[in-house]
Amino acid sequence: MDKYIYDESNGLWYELQGDYYIPCLTLPAEKVQPIGLWGQRHKRYLQVHKRAFYTTLLTSGKLNTYIADIDKQAQERFERLIEDMKQAQGITERLKAENALEWVGRMNNIRACAMEIVEEEIIFA
Repeated sequence: MDKYIYDESNGLWYELQGDYYIPCLTLPAEKVQPIGLWGQRHKRYLQVHKRAFYTTLLTSGKLNTYIADIDKQAQERFERLIEDMKQAQGITERLKAENALEWVGRMNNIRACAMEIVEEEIIFA
């Protein structure tokens, strides 16, 4: 028996394993992109809570592109929120120079609020 055979009716190659021919299936090649904190959180969320959607993205070869896009959107939204909140609360470089401890506390509060908003709107949506 041949190790590999080609089925013209469906266009697939099959490999002999034991007594059975198993289809030779591979995932489509996907461009590797760096994924940051937000993308990793969203990927973990999909794996646990949206398994069917995660599997569909994975088997179609679009998972990495999708996660990288979510990561980019979340990072941009996070930075935009921080800047808007800083302006709304009047946090300036002057405050940083005059009272560094208060500036750090207020900035930590803003970062925490911005993280919650991004997680609610993008990561866990």
